Amino acid sequence: MAGRQRQLVLLTQAVRRYNGPDGSAFHPRTALGRRQLMGVQLGRPVHEHASGRTRCPPWHDAGVPTHVALLRGVNNLGSKKITMAELRQAVSSLGHASVMTYIQSGNVLFTPRPAGDGAPGHADAAALAAGLERAIAAGTGVRARAVVLSREDLARAVHGNPYPDQADPRLLHAVFLPGTPAPGLAAWVAAAERQVQDKGSRDQARVLGRTVYLHTPDGYPRSELRRALARAGGPTSPRAAGTARNWTTVSRLLELCGP
Repeated sequence: MAGRQRQLVLLTQAVRRYNGPDGSAFHPRTALGRRQLMGVQLGRPVHEHASGRTRCPPWHDAGVPTHVALLRGVNNLGSKKITMAELRQAVSSLGHASVMTYIQSGNVLFTPRPAGDGAPGHADAAALAAGLERAIAAGTGVRARAVVLSREDLARAVHGNPYPDQADPRLLHAVFLPGTPAPGLAAWVAAAERQVQDKGSRDQARVLGRTVYLHTPDGYPRSELRRALARAGGPTSPRAAGTARNWTTVSRLLELCGP
């Protein structure tokens, strides 16, 4: 019981300052809050007192992660399998704090360990991703690419949504790229969009920064453009290594990150 009470305390700290997408208070004791917290699992703080009791490090707000790592191609049908407990352990093993996972598709939130001088600083996303990939491979045997976003990166992606009128979050996806898009990617995506629209598709896509927005008004599973983006040269191809999340997941991850 004590462990469950501690989880509730940490979850309350993580979300008590946020508002839900409809503007209502976001709190784990409300019905809305309980729904929004479904799928969230916490890792253990990585620092300990001499007494053996755990505590959060002093260089961040307790329970408020600042970064998100999105694993590519795990726990999908026929894909690599990894449990979220294994994922949390791998991330915590690097000294990162406030580790939590959201649902089963390889989404982990954390606060990076500080620089050598003890300052939190702004960790390099590529370096963080490389470290996570190595730790996950060592801890689980699964080799998976990771895309790391700071809460600022994620907020920019959400606020820059070029399809704000799409009310169904299942019909809007964000493909997050591991780094700056390759030259010509925007033109490649625009050409792919024209090709599927010439066949009658209503799908749309747009590249903004490290995010490719995919709007599929006729449904994501049947989307021709979704399949086109996975071909050689596309943002979700193995070479580009982008990973897609629907708008529900994107919004929840931003809510769980600190302000």
